[in-house]
Amino acid sequence: MQAIILAAGMGRRLKELTQNNTKCMVKVNGVTLIDRMLHQIETQHLSRIVIVVGYEGQKLIDYINTLGIQTPIVYVNNPIYDRTNNIYSLALARDYLCQDDTLLFESDLIFEDAVVETLINDPRDTLALVDKYAAWMDGTCVKLADDDTIEAFVPGKKFKFSEIGQYYKTVNIYKFSRHFSETHYVPFLNAYQSALGENEYYEQVLRVITMLDDPVIKAKRLNGQKWYEIDDIQDLDIAESIFTPDEDIRVGLLQGRYGGYWRYPDLVDFCYLVNPYFPPQRMIDEIQASFTALLTQYPSGMKVNSLLAAKNFGVRQENILVGNGAAELIKGLMEVLPGKVGIVRPTFEEYSHRKAEEDIIAYWPQNDDYSYGYKDLTAFFANKEIASLVVINPDNPSGNYVEKRDILRLIAWTKERGIRLVVDESFSDFAEEPDNTLFDNQLLAGNPHLFVMKSISKSYGVPGLRLGVLASGDTETISRLKKDVAIWNINSFAEFYMQIEEKYKKDYVAALDLFREERKRFVDALSAVAGLRVIPSQANFIMIEIVNGVSAEELTRRLIVNSNILIKNLYPKMDKKEKQFIRIAVKTKEENNRLVAALKMNLL
Repeated sequence: MQAIILAAGMGRRLKELTQNNTKCMVKVNGVTLIDRMLHQIETQHLSRIVIVVGYEGQKLIDYINTLGIQTPIVYVNNPIYDRTNNIYSLALARDYLCQDDTLLFESDLIFEDAVVETLINDPRDTLALVDKYAAWMDGTCVKLADDDTIEAFVPGKKFKFSEIGQYYKTVNIYKFSRHFSETHYVPFLNAYQSALGENEYYEQVLRVITMLDDPVIKAKRLNGQKWYEIDDIQDLDIAESIFTPDEDIRVGLLQGRYGGYWRYPDLVDFCYLVNPYFPPQRMIDEIQASFTALLTQYPSGMKVNSLLAAKNFGVRQENILVGNGAAELIKGLMEVLPGKVGIVRPTFEEYSHRKAEEDIIAYWPQNDDYSYGYKDLTAFFANKEIASLVVINPDNPSGNYVEKRDILRLIAWTKERGIRLVVDESFSDFAEEPDNTLFDNQLLAGNPHLFVMKSISKSYGVPGLRLGVLASGDTETISRLKKDVAIWNINSFAEFYMQIEEKYKKDYVAALDLFREERKRFVDALSAVAGLRVIPSQANFIMIEIVNGVSAEELTRRLIVNSNILIKNLYPKMDKKEKQFIRIAVKTKEENNRLVAALKMNLL
């Protein structure tokens, strides 16, 4: 068996990285793509490696000669690489295809060893390696029958987003038997190139072959093995975090992305917090039906969006402000609140990050669960000189919940002392107590020192829309904040969501019921895992103490490396450094079961 690598292309989408180098000389974690690929192929003890070069071909040849590859290498030159596509490059190597069984690679790929091994070890002699389609993928897809027959090749221009559930993406690694090349691929390659020219893709030949009664070639489905195609600098950035050999660096790179995890194959995010049971499919369909108008037209300004928010939350327009996520509103609010601020720790640090550390007075609950209530807060802050107090309810990460009756007492206590009170109820809808919101006209009007924050992303499961709201009876401050934000601070999709949200109130209530039921089941399952102490939570996340000697950092690392699961390591946030805590989101039953199984395995 031999290998053929197509490496003639210019890689224009990588811009300056390929100005003087061919695409496969781009480095991922300090190692070029071609270096990594050749050494992986070397371990398979093939008869030879045929490399089709073109752009910066001699530079590539000179570089490969320094890599110490023992397998014989043959070079084929594509002199018109800038006017042809990969069908021409492969046609130049057609004679080699007919001389031996072949592994065919494109040179812009990075993959783990198991990808090649699964192809070679499959007893079938002619295979197209494919993977279930995911949002990060681009290029040719296929549809498969149950027996791995390729029913259709789907090039980019024929791609239908309504059918993505049926698609598999070609990995651009193939295994061709010599017989297949002689009887099928090369004859069809010659005919196709003669008819349609040299600026085509070799997959088009396979597309024609699959229309035969006996196409011979089958699909080989990957099952979690890692690979990535490097087309642009974002691909390069993603690949570096997936394939870094240093597990600690990989964990840090993933944690530092703060989202966008749909581009990571099979990664399950238990770190970031959203409602797993909302929005309903009908609401998604309604948004999709208006996609073109929302994409191509401007959103309304603050006046209209405040009206929409007022309608949804039952308050007056002058009392509410819409933000590009709660984060925008937190920043704006904390910048206009003078003086020292009281907070509870551990907590969501976005509020305190907007103040100098010397202006923060923090209360740490003195118990193993980091729980607290009205009496604890008032006892601690009674003799502290604070101008504002921030309470997140339920708190993040502890999940501690203060009942509404005690929040009302806290409102009265802060009012009496001239302290502004910020209550973040981003997670309050998940609590067991019904009707616990502070979005109430009478309450706000009677307590202008009160500010109520809510992240719609977290409660309603739409973080991609970036929506948050802030309400207060202090209309002067609300008006000032409205002037401080950009005139179009939210987009048309977010505005449309607020426009239709009220129609789905019953769906939201049903989603919360499902959530609470699953949270209880999940807590019971976690509590049965040896080595964990589960802390009661009324939020859509759970704080857990690890009690078997494994550190939070180590468990976080193991879950990413061994199980492709991302959780929150709380060790940097905690005061008791002898204890180890993590935070996990509550997701769907299937995902939660996957995490429970992974915890059992990785806590050993």
